Amino acid sequence: MTDAAGKPAGGVLDRYFKISERGSTIAREVRGGLVTFFAMAYIVVLNPIIIGGEHNTDAAGNFLDPTQVTAVTALVAGVMSLLFGLIANFPFAFAAGLGINSLLAVTIAPQMSWPAAMGLVVIDGIIIVILGFTGVRTAVFNAVPNELKAAIAAGIGAFIALVGLANAGFVTHGPEHGPPVSLGVDGSIATVPTLLFCIGVLLMGVLVVRKVPGGLLLGIIVMTIVSIIVEAVLDLKSGEQGGWSMNVPKLPDGVGGVPDLSLVGDVDLFGAFTGAFEHVSILIACVFVFSLVLSNFFDAMGTMTGLGKEAGLTDKDGNLPGIGKALAVEGVGAVAGGVASSSSNTVFVESSSGIAEGARTGLANVVTGVLFLAAMFFTPLYKIVPMEAVAPALIVVGALMMAQIKEIDFSRFDYALPAFLTIVVMPFTYSIANGLGVGFIAWVVMQSARGKIRQVHPLLWAVAILFLVYFARGPIENLIN
Repeated sequence: MTDAAGKPAGGVLDRYFKISERGSTIAREVRGGLVTFFAMAYIVVLNPIIIGGEHNTDAAGNFLDPTQVTAVTALVAGVMSLLFGLIANFPFAFAAGLGINSLLAVTIAPQMSWPAAMGLVVIDGIIIVILGFTGVRTAVFNAVPNELKAAIAAGIGAFIALVGLANAGFVTHGPEHGPPVSLGVDGSIATVPTLLFCIGVLLMGVLVVRKVPGGLLLGIIVMTIVSIIVEAVLDLKSGEQGGWSMNVPKLPDGVGGVPDLSLVGDVDLFGAFTGAFEHVSILIACVFVFSLVLSNFFDAMGTMTGLGKEAGLTDKDGNLPGIGKALAVEGVGAVAGGVASSSSNTVFVESSSGIAEGARTGLANVVTGVLFLAAMFFTPLYKIVPMEAVAPALIVVGALMMAQIKEIDFSRFDYALPAFLTIVVMPFTYSIANGLGVGFIAWVVMQSARGKIRQVHPLLWAVAILFLVYFARGPIENLIN
């Protein structure tokens, strides 16, 4: 839709974000940004648990204060979501990546200091930014065949569905000597919050089938109200058997205060390379950086691939126009996360919930970013929404993303095996990068077996070899030690 001068109608916002051009509206973008925030807000609670507290001490016995981690987690998520929306103009929101923060807490920080560990994250981000600006990330992105891109989107759908199921307590760790996962408690849906989650899945499914505008957001609101009523009656609390998985849905006593941002700048850029830590040589530090770069590089690439396809923003070859700029900006998330000690920030797969609500432009990211910044000052308010009210949206979105599987010709086993491995390894290992790595390796081997070795892009060979090294990094670290 254009005006008399041939420019898109709708004002400055419309023209800047290309809202009409992408078939969206300002209302849809706002709704999408809201839904994405509620789907991601748990990271402000979860990240401090993963990297903060006395149970996460570094080599010197020091730890990150959880309250301070909460503040910087919201700060960096807000700033990066805004930055990415304004520059890259995609509805892909940012927050601390769950894979990398776990790697920092479990493997890296215990062998050095937290500032030195965050210094490695900054170095990782600088490398990612350089790879983005030089076009290396774009070249790798474009070298991925369409079949794998479709598999990546479907795999991410399965991955976020598992995230939703696990966060709501529908699936749990299995008993010792039993299956790795179990249904609910002892194979049964035994808690009221999990029952509410199941009702939420069906409610949001019905709203989507009926094509109700804002169906996912409406479903989250309805289930939050129901959860508040249930909590008021039953007093289930959180962290107890039968209780809520994270946020307790009740009105807060206060509305927060000034955030403590003391962790910003508390980083030792080259501390890991000085030999100051007994078990960390220069080679070990380099292995850590390699692991961070490879995880960051492909987690973001895979997520953007899946989200772009789901939003209908890709071209006929499955590529995202302007992906080079987007990938370069994404690398800044690692730098910002390291500098603020919130861990590397990257594109969050839960952005798919906002896309399902209609988000197609960076305006949705602006909405999400502003809400994250507000969360620094009004921490209790976002905690009203329990995970059980948000997780159903992830299940519905997972089902929508699985539709990409139709683009894969499963009658050809050289396509079927790499695609299948990509799809199942992502949720089974709780890692997008792992699914990509296994898929790339299988693709190279299968195409070579068909005599198509010369048709495999050289970059795919290089990536497959890098992933072989990545998967063997444990033995490599032990050998170096």
